[in-house]
Amino acid sequence: VQLQASGGGLVQAGGSLRLSCADSGRTFSWYDMAWFRQAPGKEREFVAFINSSGGSTYYADSVKGRFTISRDNAKNTAYLQMNSLKPEDTAVYYCAARRGIRSGSRYSTAEYGYWGQGTLVTVSS
Repeated sequence: VQLQASGGGLVQAGGSLRLSCADSGRTFSWYDMAWFRQAPGKEREFVAFINSSGGSTYYADSVKGRFTISRDNAKNTAYLQMNSLKPEDTAVYYCAARRGIRSGSRYSTAEYGYWGQGTLVTVSS
């Protein structure tokens, strides 16, 4: 698994962005995918999760109803659609992958063995 995140940028509050996470490998469909984010001076935090088949999704309370995680296994890509963005959403966003057979906490960074390089999202007020 080799993950490449993209789609970050500068947006005004209330705007939208879509992040992409592309895998150059051949086993993307074996992996659960998640998005985490890290704001300056803060720890990396869970944002959203989607299982390997795309049938189950989970969200942090802070983004529920505004963000949508999805995946296209034919394109080896996961997405994070972010709507109604707020200044507090400003962070570097990372995509991460873990084998779908793992059963540990999907909310923990320790569960994910593969990480993208991060893409910066800045929301201005």
